[in-house]
Amino acid sequence: MTPDLALQAIGWLLDSDGQPAVAEWREVMAEHPEARPVRVVEQHRSGYVVADGPDNSFPVESLPEWQRAPSYKKGGTPPEQRAAVGDWVLIEDAIEKDQIVALLPRRSAIKRAAAGEHYKQQMIAANIDTVFVVCGLDADFNPRRIERYLLLIQGSGAEPVVVLTKADEATDVPGSLAALIELAAQDIPVRAVNARDPDSVAALKQWLQPGRTAVLVGSSGAGKSTLTNTLLGIERMKTNTVRESDARGRHTTTHRALIPLPTGACLIDTPGMRELKPTGEEDIAENFSDIEELAEHCKFRDCKHLKEPGCAVRTAIEGGKLDPQRFANYLKLGDEVAGAADRLAHRRAENTDTKVAGKAPGKPGARAPGKGGSPVPNQRPHHGHGRD
Repeated sequence: MTPDLALQAIGWLLDSDGQPAVAEWREVMAEHPEARPVRVVEQHRSGYVVADGPDNSFPVESLPEWQRAPSYKKGGTPPEQRAAVGDWVLIEDAIEKDQIVALLPRRSAIKRAAAGEHYKQQMIAANIDTVFVVCGLDADFNPRRIERYLLLIQGSGAEPVVVLTKADEATDVPGSLAALIELAAQDIPVRAVNARDPDSVAALKQWLQPGRTAVLVGSSGAGKSTLTNTLLGIERMKTNTVRESDARGRHTTTHRALIPLPTGACLIDTPGMRELKPTGEEDIAENFSDIEELAEHCKFRDCKHLKEPGCAVRTAIEGGKLDPQRFANYLKLGDEVAGAADRLAHRRAENTDTKVAGKAPGKPGARAPGKGGSPVPNQRPHHGHGRD
């Protein structure tokens, strides 16, 4: 296998002329003519493991600035600007260990706000085509958590697909699918599978074609490692049983890793995530377009959807057309996005040594819930630890 074919087997994109397909990649590579591209397949506290083909991985030395503590202050390097699993980096040969010299611009990225008192972003995966949101059809099934994952994926540049595992053990698969009916209006695919059955898992093959990269996200015990093993055709990832009381599992995947699949695609498995905090760059309206459309028909422009006459949102809830829990989650997530946007604004101000007033701009068009972008009323308390 030639070097170019080996790279393509792990997701490297070439145009019809055999050149890197992403213009920004070509620009960075021109600045480092002695370097070659490799992909980050593992990320550890001590450094990175990269690959230049499906069967060849090796450790490399990080950039010097990545070896210092992450910082948003002027002159520092924030954590999201360092390489993550799925990233493409350029390396140059060295006597002891090859050295990373540049990070290539990302085609897509999924990230969250890291747990803790101070604002930080955490990269989950980069240069991905599909995000499989994995949720078990047992006590782990939680439509509100799925909505939270979809909020983080929105704007990432990757396509979300909801994968409901343990379909062979579930007692009411149609009922669970009906609980996610709002996703159909957003054209988000939902597939119920038995993660141990290759024929059942074949329903995911259309997103795992040669050259594509997918990432698995979901809570511990959802079946991500089992799904990975079935897609690989071998028992590579450790699996554990879940507690019967709440269907929660123990972390069997302890670090993010990129794995080539027999289909020619690459799969990134991730540890279960207990906290899913927004970064402040999300647009809540995109994930709850059904509620936003209802709000357009309220009698009053500044309707807060509480007890106002002529409220189309309350009418839909009372008429059984809108799940009240979905509406409550819309309000809750909107509070969290607005709060994270404030913290992001302060971080950006620190980084540029300029004073920033008001909320962070986030993504263009980002706004907290409310009619026409109106802020959520001040008297409603903020909810906010990113837990379900």
